[in-house]
Amino acid sequence: MLTVHHLNNSRSQRVLWLLEELGVPYEIVRYQRQPDMRAPKELRAIHPLGKSPVVTDNGNTIAESGAILEYVIATYGNGRLIPQADTPERLRYTYWLHYAEGSAMTPLLLKLLFTLMPKRAPALLRPLVRKVSNQALSTLVNPQLKQHMAYWESELGKSEWFAGHDFSGADIQMSFPLEAAAARGGLEAGHPRCVAFLERIHARPAYARALEKGGPYEVGR
Repeated sequence: MLTVHHLNNSRSQRVLWLLEELGVPYEIVRYQRQPDMRAPKELRAIHPLGKSPVVTDNGNTIAESGAILEYVIATYGNGRLIPQADTPERLRYTYWLHYAEGSAMTPLLLKLLFTLMPKRAPALLRPLVRKVSNQALSTLVNPQLKQHMAYWESELGKSEWFAGHDFSGADIQMSFPLEAAAARGGLEAGHPRCVAFLERIHARPAYARALEKGGPYEVGR
């Protein structure tokens, strides 16, 4: 049986959601974040990088969200959650599947980093760190994030879902960047289609079942 090595409050929530959408039986091995929010060292026994998500299935160990989604959909999907081959929708699907982590998450991670740095700096250095962080946010990170959010808003104007008119694995993959942007990027301001997208995915029964099994889930602010 497929096993999800699930770190609380992490990207592995998307994997649980995918499996619930497909109705694939699975087991969960749970790991708790340390006080510094890093994954525990026990995950290194599953994958050398010690990060989540990771799944094991039929002797295979698969890491990285996009690779896991591709594997699960190819192995268990029976044509579900993926557009037909050689269609424009399939090309869009492949693009969004890789864009989500390859491009979208970079400014969001930088936003989190530069927001946390002043809070965690020694008291004597805090004013300097805050000045540097604010400069990086205002000149580099926030403009990039604004550009990405406008891009999502425009693309969701073309169809209800990212890869076309049908819900797909691309929407599961893109859920994390949009949820992160809603938590710390100001997505609600001027991006009604993105907000509506989040409302649609949160209303899906499989999303709710995944939350019940995965535990509390908040994208850090």
